[in-house]
Amino acid sequence: MNTVERKKIVKLIQPNVLPNSIRIVVSVKDDVEFDSESAVAEEETETTVFDFSGYNKLQLVELLEETVQNDDVVSIKAKVSAIKVEFLKLNKEDIDRERDEFVAKGGNQLEYQHNDDPLEIRFKAAFNIFKKNKAKYNEELERQKLDNLETKKQILEDLKVLIASEETLKKTYDEFRALQEKWNTSGQVPATEATNMWSNYHFYVEQFYNKVKINRELRDLDLKKNLEAKIQLCEKMEELLLAPAGLKTFKLMQQYHDDWKEIGPVQQDKKDEIWERFKAASDKINAIRREHYAKIEEEQNANYEAKRALCEKMEELVENAVETLSDWTKKSDEVNELFNTWKSIGPAVKKLNDEIWTRFKGSMDSFFEKKKEFLGGLKDQQTENYNRKLELCIEAEALAVSEEWKKATDKIKKLQEDWKAIGPVPKRYSEKIWKRFRAACDTFFKNKSEHFSGIKGQENENLKLKQAIIERVKSFELKAERAENMEAIKAFQREWMAIGHVPMKVKDTIQDEFRKLVDGLFDKMRIARNEISTEEFRDMVQTMKEAPDARDKVRREKMNLQGRIDKLVAEINTLENNIGYFSKSKQAGLLVAEYEKKINNLKNDLKVLEAKMKMLRD
Repeated sequence: MNTVERKKIVKLIQPNVLPNSIRIVVSVKDDVEFDSESAVAEEETETTVFDFSGYNKLQLVELLEETVQNDDVVSIKAKVSAIKVEFLKLNKEDIDRERDEFVAKGGNQLEYQHNDDPLEIRFKAAFNIFKKNKAKYNEELERQKLDNLETKKQILEDLKVLIASEETLKKTYDEFRALQEKWNTSGQVPATEATNMWSNYHFYVEQFYNKVKINRELRDLDLKKNLEAKIQLCEKMEELLLAPAGLKTFKLMQQYHDDWKEIGPVQQDKKDEIWERFKAASDKINAIRREHYAKIEEEQNANYEAKRALCEKMEELVENAVETLSDWTKKSDEVNELFNTWKSIGPAVKKLNDEIWTRFKGSMDSFFEKKKEFLGGLKDQQTENYNRKLELCIEAEALAVSEEWKKATDKIKKLQEDWKAIGPVPKRYSEKIWKRFRAACDTFFKNKSEHFSGIKGQENENLKLKQAIIERVKSFELKAERAENMEAIKAFQREWMAIGHVPMKVKDTIQDEFRKLVDGLFDKMRIARNEISTEEFRDMVQTMKEAPDARDKVRREKMNLQGRIDKLVAEINTLENNIGYFSKSKQAGLLVAEYEKKINNLKNDLKVLEAKMKMLRD
């Protein structure tokens, strides 16, 4: 028996109405009700936070198309709304940019018209699916309310019949409770009918109690049932104390408060006790809720500070002048790294989230706009470089078939020097034109080498000699003295370098095999290749220079060393850049120390390689 439904004053049932002149006192008072208006307001406004600020228009359209496949509009409503807001924001930016470009080209702003692009069309189509599902859901809901209205009208008619019935008290009371249960489970009705329905229901319930004048035993049974129901609600509420803090838990708490209001009164001596138990659990859950939202706010504030720091770093990158392509590439990598870090950070406080994203994105867009301007100017220069290198290729190809060995050699070397002095060409042509130039040079030096190396039989003999060296290296056993091992390895390499050409088809294969075996000896001695001393490398260079094709060998060694130097420089720059992102915590300090140690080792390796390069240049 609902308290709200049965509000009335204490009535005394006349003793001559019931058998044995039993005088029944029915006291129905309002239970203490939990005032949860503020909690309801807070829960109603709470929605899941979706942050799609890092998505582009295509990602948003694909996400919307996937989301609207779920026809449960209630569960996806917040997500669809967040997608829509972000898409419209990006679309407005595109429209503004198109309009500005239209005006910049001499157009009249009033004449500008925007036509939907394919992504806008896909977005509207997906959003219409959601609107149709929502309309269908609302239609179904209203139809259900009308069905519920008819059910409640029938219950009211059944109550009228029951009140007029002459059946026994027990039977009518059981039927009355069944009708009450049916009423409570029949659901909502249209808002325009709700007040009238409840007024009529309360009236008939009042009439029923007046008619049957429920006796004390039935009343006590009712109070006991109400007490048991409220005890169960207390237990459920106390179980929520162990549940994870979140929207689901807080909504369940509110539902239990609504259920509490639907349950009628309990025995007078139990009323305060059971209410205090229920209220105590509620207060604890509310405290947990406040702590939960305070923690979320704290995390979002921390996210804001982290994003603000990223904005400052991004703005610093934009302000620093960049003059070379390699610097632009390096800075672009840093910008992308900052953006990936941004995406890994959760949302900031809602009122600041859009503001901080606009600031970050503005700086990032400014950087790439400047890069675009730089590349535009670089393109013309690279095209000119390409034409100059194309002329060098033509000259080299003309010299490739020359047999004036001394004169042609000098010219080829001059062309190679000119090639180095010319800057980069467009990337799509870089590899192709280099291969063309190198092929012409290699052809000349190959012809020259063959001319001076003699007949082909000599190449085969040289091959046998080098194969014999390989077999000796394979069978070589390392000695205890490092110096003795180094002398033996140097001897192998000098002997190898002293041997002339081998057939071209096996040249690279046998050279790779020999180099791997020598490298294997160094590995066994647990030293890196960059530990070869300056003197030892000088010997190798001297031997190299005495070879017939010394210029070609020196050039290849320079290219090899330069590649290793560039790789070490890039790795050092990356490590030094990463150190700047570490915090000042104790754990970060250990990591910084490890990085610095690694950087120092790499710098030592770099010094050795640079010394070797200097020998080759000298």
